Amino acid sequence: MTDLALDQLRTLAAVVSEGSFEAAAARLSVTPSAVSQRVKALEAATGRVLVRRTRPVIVTDRGAEVLRLARQVDLLLRELAPSTGEAALVPVPVVVNADSLATWFLPSVAAVADRVLLDVQREDERHALARMRDGTAMAAVSAVGERLPGCSVSPLGTMRYRAMAAPAFARRWFPEGATAEALARAPVVQFDRHDELQLRFVRRVTRRRVDPPSHFVPGSEAFREAIRRGLGWGMLPDLQSASLEESGAVTVLGDSAPLDVRLHWHQYQLDSPALALLSDAVREGARHRLH
Repeated sequence: MTDLALDQLRTLAAVVSEGSFEAAAARLSVTPSAVSQRVKALEAATGRVLVRRTRPVIVTDRGAEVLRLARQVDLLLRELAPSTGEAALVPVPVVVNADSLATWFLPSVAAVADRVLLDVQREDERHALARMRDGTAMAAVSAVGERLPGCSVSPLGTMRYRAMAAPAFARRWFPEGATAEALARAPVVQFDRHDELQLRFVRRVTRRRVDPPSHFVPGSEAFREAIRRGLGWGMLPDLQSASLEESGAVTVLGDSAPLDVRLHWHQYQLDSPALALLSDAVREGARHRLH
């Protein structure tokens, strides 16, 4: 892929970010027709269909490589833009799982918020790398240690989860602790249908696949509140559950062992000061806050 026009690459990135040609046109201060022409020209230059014209627009598998290039070019061009006397705020798209976002991530990056604009996309820690592969993110917190091409990966630490429930719920459904029989029938709270933590814990105890009745409650704070109010049991990180446990609002299910999730920081290998600042802040914050 050579001689690709910068305006075409930036238009592709805007179309995918905004979800439609019309929204991208508004962001770029051009007409929807101009956006369409730029994307068509880029598709002709690369010889591939880059996006599906759906709502929202979806990048194709063949378009993901071009989108990654477009994101990287956009990031570097923003950092090269003429300064107005103050340090330029450069947006960095990053993928973070909900529990990290609700606990350690934001305190870690607060110190660089005057130099980096966060474009946070929430995704399960086991699925975050898909956003790196399709070019929609420049960095990610992930439970997967696999290094992607063109990226670096470094360990962040461990988030420790324990099976917890409201005391009244635990007495009713787990009078003898977190037994296989109780876990098979007690209602469980899950974040969404990508959430595997609770079922991983169940399989570890029961050594078989079971399908307990499930509530689905997306949102880290809402998830914790659902457990506190006795809707079901669930896996809470120590960073989020300590105050609830201390107050007696939740309790550990019997003598159940914790489940540790190792987190990693993935970033594209770019000569980007903004990405480097963000990465250093994330690693330093994780060092102080994770196991």
